[in-house]
Amino acid sequence: MPDIPWSTPTQAAPDAEVYVMASRFETATLSGALRFFLKSPGIVRQIREAPGAHGVALRARVLGRTFLTLSAWEDRDALYRFAGSEPHRSSARAASAYMKESAFTFWTVPAKQLPISWAEAERRLAEREQGH
Repeated sequence: MPDIPWSTPTQAAPDAEVYVMASRFETATLSGALRFFLKSPGIVRQIREAPGAHGVALRARVLGRTFLTLSAWEDRDALYRFAGSEPHRSSARAASAYMKESAFTFWTVPAKQLPISWAEAERRLAEREQGH
């Protein structure tokens, strides 16, 4: 299935620090994965329009029932405002019914390091899951 490549809705100042979030979702069933996948473009579109969003990407492995997201924000508050707004808020609640596992990790980087690589996101998620 196609990924949604990194896009930059609003360019951060080169000397700014940005707040990065990587997430991994695994659905319990293939039908759950299809539901998650079908909702993804709308949520990515919402991020692209969200105040304070500096980047977003999605890696979709529908048949493996696994999704990775990567986003960069002006600050933690910008991310939390997005997460609590519609349609993300309702979609996240609905997804809990078919989600097997989810993991999140957060860090800051200089804006000039954007975009973050998938390898970096996966490394940080793996460290988080191992309790480091």
